[in-house]
Amino acid sequence: MTTESPRWFKSSYSNNGGQCVEVAANLAASRGVVPVRDSKHPTGPALTLP
Repeated sequence: MTTESPRWFKSSYSNNGGQCVEVAANLAASRGVVPVRDSKHPTGPALTLP
């Protein structure tokens, strides 16, 4: 089991328009999933994709 925390990344193409998603791709190798969240609600739920 890993205790690695997600490192959230927002695309440089997002231009701070507020309609963005963030991904934590650093968890793909250790957990086999990529969490995705709404950048407007960083403390809200995250969707995990395989």
